[in-house]
Amino acid sequence: MSETENVLTAKVWNLAHVMNNAGVGSGDYVEQVTYLLFLKLDAEREEDGLPSLLPEECRWARLAALSGRELAQHYARTLETLAGQPGLVGTIYTRARNTIEEPAHLHRLVRMIGAESWSGFGVDVKGAIYESLLERTASDTKSGAGQYFTPRPVIQACVEVVDPRPGRTICDPACGTAGFLLAAFEHMRQKPEARDRETGRKMREEGFTGYDIVAGVARLAAMNLYLHGLGRADVTPIHRADALLADPGRRWDVILTNPPFGRRQSIQVFTGDGEAETEREDYQRPDFNVTTGNKQLNFVQHIMTVLAPGGVAAVVLPDNVLFEGGAGEKIRRRLLDEFECHTLLRLPTGIFYRQGVKANVLFFEARPRRKEPWTEALWVYDLRTNKRFTLKERPLRDADMSEFVSVAKLSDRGKRQETERFKRFTYAELAAREKLDLNLTWLREEGATDPASLPPPAEIAASIAEDLEAALARFRAVAARLG
Repeated sequence: MSETENVLTAKVWNLAHVMNNAGVGSGDYVEQVTYLLFLKLDAEREEDGLPSLLPEECRWARLAALSGRELAQHYARTLETLAGQPGLVGTIYTRARNTIEEPAHLHRLVRMIGAESWSGFGVDVKGAIYESLLERTASDTKSGAGQYFTPRPVIQACVEVVDPRPGRTICDPACGTAGFLLAAFEHMRQKPEARDRETGRKMREEGFTGYDIVAGVARLAAMNLYLHGLGRADVTPIHRADALLADPGRRWDVILTNPPFGRRQSIQVFTGDGEAETEREDYQRPDFNVTTGNKQLNFVQHIMTVLAPGGVAAVVLPDNVLFEGGAGEKIRRRLLDEFECHTLLRLPTGIFYRQGVKANVLFFEARPRRKEPWTEALWVYDLRTNKRFTLKERPLRDADMSEFVSVAKLSDRGKRQETERFKRFTYAELAAREKLDLNLTWLREEGATDPASLPPPAEIAASIAEDLEAALARFRAVAARLG
């Protein structure tokens, strides 16, 4: 980060500590920064001669002139009004409310944001500051925001391997705070084609689409893209919706995503106002070959639908998607037969904020229909066996992903060579495996019987608890059907 970015980030985050001591959590703080920063940026748009996106009574000048209880009351009314606005404004302010109870603290935050001319900073600076706040919030385990955060080195490796270019459309159907979309944008803008004015405009305004079912997360994603100059002033590329509900009718050239983990058949996410946002237990869609309550398998089916011919997908998936029988086997068979499923990255444990997660990245491409299977061979890179990472003491870094990126780049696929960690499995070998199990291993875990080499107790306990919750959820579903 530049010196300006570091100074401003420290300034904004130092106030977060003050707010935290006053009972305002880091997640709530970032939301309030989002609301107020958008108001200030809109005021700066007006100063530059551009039309305001906000009703007159909701604009920054009125808010900044107030203090005390009058400020808090006006701010609450402003948030309520803006929640009903269409487009970008409505997405950012959906169900917005003031969680800073002390008017003096709210006034201090208003003054801090008002003291800067944010439009004077380039999109790189504004975006970097905001992303750093999101990362810090994700690392705060009390905030719960880590579940929406994919490790940056994983995102970067996926983007480098897929290598999206200007002119291609990008979608993340479970976008979280838009990490994949922004990494793809940063990669694409470095390409020579992006220097063409019209190509660059279309890339920024029409090239990216994201979905998230949780209003608060969609808000952060929309603001993140806005600060990076993606989308239009009045329209956001982010949709607050359950992407699995229906075929959107649109197709994308590149899908980059990390669908939500968890084996429970349905999830209720409770918002700050107590309302529940419920994901369906299963999805009855004509384009889905299999009906299942497994969210990750449904996301795979959804991606197979929305991936354009010749399109490329990189999808983060838990281990159970690779070996689960029944619906899982049917979906894997369709994936191998109708798509070119060519690369699997086994991710190490200890890199996600949720303990006990065992995940992979599956890379595949959409191909036209034919009788013969499209997948000739699946190349598997094992970054898990004998690798130890933690979130703080030994975090995953870009350098840890560099060997995988170098051997897996799609443009060089014909030149791939096997290594100790990179192995080729033919279609015949895969088809011969029971249940078409793609959980492929060949390296031996060093000291596997040594307790010191086992995962941390918290990780083991979390995995056991997850299995028990999944079993209980299934029994409840059966009991409910029996009446």
